[in-house]
Amino acid sequence: MKERPLRTNVIGSYPLPAWLELAAQHLPELGEADRAELFDDAVVAALHDQMRAGLDVVTDGEQTRLDFNLSFYGFLEGIDRETALPRRFGPPGHDQRGRHAMTGELRAPRGLGVVAEFERLKRLAPDGVALKASVPGPYTLSGRLAPGGRYADRYALTDALLPLVRAELEALVKAGCAEICVDEPSMSCYAHREDPARLVNFLNRTIAPVVGRCRLSTHLCFGNYKGRAVAPRRYAPLFPAFLEANVDEIHVEMASREFAELEVIAEIAAAKDVVVGIIDVKNYWVEPKEEIADRVRRCLKHAPAERLGFAPDCGLSQTARWASRAKLENMVAGVAIVRRELGLS
Repeated sequence: MKERPLRTNVIGSYPLPAWLELAAQHLPELGEADRAELFDDAVVAALHDQMRAGLDVVTDGEQTRLDFNLSFYGFLEGIDRETALPRRFGPPGHDQRGRHAMTGELRAPRGLGVVAEFERLKRLAPDGVALKASVPGPYTLSGRLAPGGRYADRYALTDALLPLVRAELEALVKAGCAEICVDEPSMSCYAHREDPARLVNFLNRTIAPVVGRCRLSTHLCFGNYKGRAVAPRRYAPLFPAFLEANVDEIHVEMASREFAELEVIAEIAAAKDVVVGIIDVKNYWVEPKEEIADRVRRCLKHAPAERLGFAPDCGLSQTARWASRAKLENMVAGVAIVRRELGLS
């Protein structure tokens, strides 16, 4: 069980500063020290916004990644990194993301890069601040790979990626990471057409070596690329199967769904901690702190405070920084109202 009731945190990603997006177009022109300074400054900016908001747990904002997972393919061998986009024009969406063809055995001899991200975060964060790292799970990572060669289908790809992600988790724990979120949004997106027990098996096999050695969570949402979902937004197909996930905490997207299926948090809280997505990352309305407090009270009707935490619905990388900053500040302020009412401050 987590240390603080009604704990606040983020999923992982945070918007890139405009200057970082501009500089990223000129990375080949920069020296090694220039790039190190650039990335350090971006993480400092993300930390500043999260700590100013008053979050209980912070991340590096995934400032050195392309999207939350696309840059991971740069660490893989056995794929063709050139991808043909199925659709280039028109409204932005998921079908504008290509898939990598298979050219050989999937390997990651340099790891997946998350340990270096965490080491940077440790170095830049103030002492005593709770830190979290996030790692895309193998099923989600398999979604950008096209089956072929020795890998007949997505399950085979997931099986091949699983030990690579598992090794990264073990290396993170060895580096001192006390909290890890294994992001598996593809599982919640496709559970309606897949065997959810099989998906849970993938997750449990991935995290097996680090269970009990750090705080583990998983993030189950319905997609947020360009602020768009990618699947039927229903948790019913996932439960009760996902109660067998060997994690300490499950995060569920609620705000963008007008808190539909909120009763599922009671089912989760009976077995483990539950983090409720309480601010909508797809909406540019900044929820007032009083509205956040009302949402917290609704959640308390289904789960006890010691089992509840709160976060945005999803990562904030697809939300403008001004809105992300304001939403986080109000989220923390709204939760604080209820903490005071319960005598938890």
